[in-house]
Amino acid sequence: MALIAQQIPRWFHTIKLSSFIKAAQLIKHSVWPGKILLNGVSAQALLPSDNCFLQWGFKTFRTSSSWTSSQSAKSSRQESSSPTQSSLLPSMSEQSEKIPSFHSELPLEELDDLPSVSPLQQISEEEAIQIIAHPPLPPASFTLGDYVDHSETLQKLVHLGVDLSKIEKHPDAANLLLRLDFEKDIKQILLFLKDLGLEDNQLGTFLTKNYAIFSEDLENLKIRVAYLQSKNFSKANITQMVSNAPFLLNFSVERLDNRLGFFQQELELSVKKTRDLVVRLPRLLTGSLEPVKENLKVYRLELGFKRNEIQHMITRIPKMLTANKKKLTETFDYVHNVMSIPHHVIVKFPQVFNTRLFKVKERHLFLTYLGRAQYDPAKPNYISLDKLVSIPDEVFCKEIAKASVKDFEKFLKTL
Repeated sequence: MALIAQQIPRWFHTIKLSSFIKAAQLIKHSVWPGKILLNGVSAQALLPSDNCFLQWGFKTFRTSSSWTSSQSAKSSRQESSSPTQSSLLPSMSEQSEKIPSFHSELPLEELDDLPSVSPLQQISEEEAIQIIAHPPLPPASFTLGDYVDHSETLQKLVHLGVDLSKIEKHPDAANLLLRLDFEKDIKQILLFLKDLGLEDNQLGTFLTKNYAIFSEDLENLKIRVAYLQSKNFSKANITQMVSNAPFLLNFSVERLDNRLGFFQQELELSVKKTRDLVVRLPRLLTGSLEPVKENLKVYRLELGFKRNEIQHMITRIPKMLTANKKKLTETFDYVHNVMSIPHHVIVKFPQVFNTRLFKVKERHLFLTYLGRAQYDPAKPNYISLDKLVSIPDEVFCKEIAKASVKDFEKFLKTL
C-alpha cells in the first residue's frame, strides 16, 4: 500500500499531454444537452476528479511498470500471505466500479490541478482537423460588416432596420456604435423614442440619420421634450417634428428657445403661427439660419415683396425660407417679367416657387401657342397659377388648354 502511494505522484507527472487532449476531445463529442461549454469543450468535462487521475495513473502504471517479474511474483506472495493487507486493496474491477465517469461533477477549485498545455505541444493530424478556429476580430476595417458577427449591438441595430453602410461613412459614428452596449446604452433610448410616438418601422430610418442620439444623456432628451410641451406643442406635433427632423432633440433647450424666438420676431408671427410653421418644417430649428436670412433679404430687396406679403407666403409654403436663392430669382423673373403676373397675384399662389421652372415654362408656352395664356383675374378665361402648376398633364390639357395630351407632347418636341 505504501509503495503504491509513493508511485501515484510519479504516474500523475508521467501522464502524456496527448492523453489529456484525447480525453477532452472524446468528451467534447459527447457533451450532454444543457451543459455549459467553454471553447467548445464541456466545462464539466474539463474538470476530472482525483479518481479519474487515479484511473489514468493505474493504466499508465500497468503499461509502463519497470518492475521485474520476480518482484511481481514476490509482491503476489506477500499479498497472498497477508489477508488483512490484501483486503485493504480492492481489485481493479472493483476500483473501476467506484471510479466516477468523466461526467461526474467537480468543484471549480480542482481546475488548478489540470496540467498546463504548452502551445508548442505537437498534436496529430486528426487532432488538428478537429480544432475549430474562429476568424479573429479585425483590428481595423473600412466597413462595419466585418464586425457584425462579433457584435450583438450591431446585429440588433440591423434587425431594427439601421443601414450600417451609411453610418460607416462616418468613422467617429462607427467607432461609437462598436463601443456601445445594447442593454445599457441603446435599449433605454429606443424605449424613449417609442414612448415619444415613433413606430417600429420608423426607428431604422431615424437611427440611420441620427446615430448621435446614443451619445446624448437620456435626462437631457426628456428635458427637451418637456420644453416643447411647455410651448403647447402636442405629443402628435412633437412626434411629427422628431420624425421629420431627427436631430431636433440633439439640440439644447437654449437653442430651441432662441430659434423659436427668431422666427417669431423676424417674421412678426403670432405664437400659434410660429408653432405651426416649425411643425410643418421642423428643420428650421435644426438647420443653419444663414439661408433663411439670405432669402428674407432676397424677397424684400431683390424681388420687391412687402413684409406682410412675405409673411403670408411663408406660412403657406414654409420651404420658401430654405429654397435655393438662384431658383427663387429665376422663377420670379419668368413668372413676373415673362408671364406678366403682378406681385399681389403671385402672393396668392406662392406654390409657384415650389414648382420646377421647366414645368411652368412648358405649360405657359403651350397656352401661348393656343392663345389661352390669360392670367388676369379681371378678364375672361382666367387661368390661375394654382391650376397651372398643381394639376397633372391630363387635367391640364382637358380643362385648361382644351387640347389632347398627344397635342401637348407633340408641342414639347418642338421646344
